[in-house]
Amino acid sequence: MYYTDKTTIFLDGKWMKATDASTDLYSQTLHYGSGVFEGIRSYATEDGAMVFKAKEHFERLLYSAEKMHIDLSYSVDELVTLTYELLERNNLQNAYIRPLVYLGQNMSLQPTEEVHVLLCAWNWERYLGDKQLNLMTSSFQRPNPKSCFVEAKVTGHYTNSILATTEAKSKGYDEALLLDMNGFVAEGPGANFFYEKDDKLFTAPLGNILAGITRQTIIELAQELGIEVEETFFTPEDVYQADGAFFTGTAAEVAGVESLDDRTFNLKWEDTLGAMLSTAYLNRVQKKEYKNFELV
Repeated sequence: MYYTDKTTIFLDGKWMKATDASTDLYSQTLHYGSGVFEGIRSYATEDGAMVFKAKEHFERLLYSAEKMHIDLSYSVDELVTLTYELLERNNLQNAYIRPLVYLGQNMSLQPTEEVHVLLCAWNWERYLGDKQLNLMTSSFQRPNPKSCFVEAKVTGHYTNSILATTEAKSKGYDEALLLDMNGFVAEGPGANFFYEKDDKLFTAPLGNILAGITRQTIIELAQELGIEVEETFFTPEDVYQADGAFFTGTAAEVAGVESLDDRTFNLKWEDTLGAMLSTAYLNRVQKKEYKNFELV
């Protein structure tokens, strides 16, 4: 699904076939989950492949690495340049790009100096698909921000996401919605969450969630379209009364939500602000609205 015998990756300063790559079975990342990553998309445009908000993604990668005491010896500009070369070598334009920073062997619970950098890419459809999603409020909470850096994109954090998604699907739902430690809605297992009420959007504030780059793009687009967005705390009961709702994320893009805990929202998806913003988002990333691209 992710690679073939022709796929080229970048690993530790070298270009190689994905089938020729190997890793250390004693890696601290493999054993303890101490590593950081990003999810980035590129889109085909009239001027070729364009990586959406590459600078912001790699700035977050460096931030995540710093928080996990990982010495990442690449600059943002170097990583952006390598990403475009990755796309060219694999003849990709519409692609999902995965930078992964993982660590060498170390069985102690301390940072290690051996740091590996992987860049790979593949064709990947929208992560949550195109149909409207039925959600359940998860029995799992997002991690307490005093337990870790929740705003960093750390590999080990996603065990929480796997548990929440697996629980939801086992109960017949499409995806989960997780609360924070105070009982307020936080986000989905792999995406930020917005709901609409009376022509206004609401989303959880930073602090207990991943600071999503797609989330920020949607806020920017809403401002351009004159749509009010309030970053505030709210409960599942508040969402039950919503006119509409959606997830945002690089892999998911903008994914419409039909219901939460079997409560269907008031408006049809095509009549919601989310549907309007989904179209605006696709126009932004696929066409000539280049002011939010990093051009190289």
